[in-house]
Amino acid sequence: MAGHCHCEDCRRTSGTGHSSHLAVSADEIAITGETKAYVRPSASGNLVTRAFCPECGAPVFSKNPAMPGLLFLRASSLDDLEVFKPQMHVWAMRAPSWDAPSSELPVFDKMPPGM
Repeated sequence: MAGHCHCEDCRRTSGTGHSSHLAVSADEIAITGETKAYVRPSASGNLVTRAFCPECGAPVFSKNPAMPGLLFLRASSLDDLEVFKPQMHVWAMRAPSWDAPSSELPVFDKMPPGM
C-alpha cells in the first residue's frame, strides 16, 4: 500500500501539502542507522510515532497503533525512489487548495474503509 497523506501532521512534517508513504511489514524491512522519534495524536486520534534522522532531521517512518505490524516509510527516505508507486490520496479533506489531490488516483476524505 502506498499513497499521499494530506493530514495536518504529514503536511507539517513534510514542509509541503502532503507526504508520501509506503506501507511495509515491520518484519520485512531493516532500518539502518539511528533514528529519534516523537509521538503525537493524529487526525484520527491515534497516537502516531514519527521517526526521523537525528543528523539531518529528515522524516524516515511512522507507526500507527491502528495498523500494527506496519511501518509507513517516507518515500523520500527510500534508496530507490522508483519503488514508490502511489495508489491513493488519504485525508484529502485536509488538502490545501494549492495541493489538491489528482483524480488519477482514488481520493479518500479520511482513511479508506477498513484502515
